[in-house]
Amino acid sequence: MFSKEKITLAYTVEKCMKCGLQKKRKFSDGDVLFAEVSKCNSCDGKSIIEKIFGETLEQ
Repeated sequence: MFSKEKITLAYTVEKCMKCGLQKKRKFSDGDVLFAEVSKCNSCDGKSIIEKIFGETLEQ
């Protein structure tokens, strides 16, 4: 009867290759799967983008 507005939010998951720590953040332009993005805050290992996904919210 009433149509709900759907909003899709994009997220990126970064994973450290040394200790396995994962961090979820909002997607930003230029994110590419398996790209090296930063140093791990926990162990100074290299973090790569492991997953990019979207979550749909209904309002």
